[in-house]
Formats: sequence, C-alpha cells, structure tokens
Amino acid sequence: MENTGKILWTDMTVDNADEIRDFYSAVIGWKSEEIEMNKGEYYDFSMYSEDPTSPTAGICNQKGPNKGLPTGWIVYFGVTDIKKSINRAMEFGGEILTEVREMPGYGLYCFMKDPNGHPFAIFQTTVS
Repeated sequence: MENTGKILWTDMTVDNADEIRDFYSAVIGWKSEEIEMNKGEYYDFSMYSEDPTSPTAGICNQKGPNKGLPTGWIVYFGVTDIKKSINRAMEFGGEILTEVREMPGYGLYCFMKDPNGHPFAIFQTTVS
C-alpha cells in the first residue's frame, strides 16, 4: 500500500486539551476546529495552519476512548496488515496499549509502545 511506513498523523492526548490548543495556537499559529465527542460532553481539536480541510495534528482529551493513553505526541505509522504488524511488534518487545479500533470510513488503528516505552500508533487504511 502507498501509506506503508509513512507517518500518517500525529496527535496528543492530555488532561487540558483547551489549554494545549491555545498554547500551540499562540506559539506556532495553528488554528483549531472543534470535534464533538461523546454527544457534546467535550470537544477534541483538529489543528491546522491555513486550510481546515488539511489538518496538521490533533489535540485530544484524556476521556472516553482516549482515557489512559500516554500524554505527549503520538505518531501514527501506516501499515499494510495491522494484525501482522501487531504480532511483529510483540515478537520484538513491543507492548499493546489498546485493542484494534476502527475509524469508520478510514481504517483500523492500534496504540502500542516500542521496547523503550515510547508510544506510537499503527494505522491500516481501509479505503483507497
């Protein structure tokens, strides 16, 4: 697949998403678009430079499906076969942080840690 091995996305999950959104907006000029979560209970943010249809990153709350994820930036790497990549990661000392999740209309992803404890995600695109 064309996305295999590429960095597809980056986001961070934090307790204070509003404050971190404002920080990056002030420091590097990112704008944000709110993403309604849990039927309006809270909002995560898609960050972009100029064009909201071309987001740069995400800033997410440590709530709902993101509860318990490590804080800090997490990079999403493209893989061709998510199950095979998970198995290979485990063989080489990786750790699974979440089950495989679906982003409807886009693909499957899983949060993991490498042997040094650094969090990352793998993402298998299901659309061409």
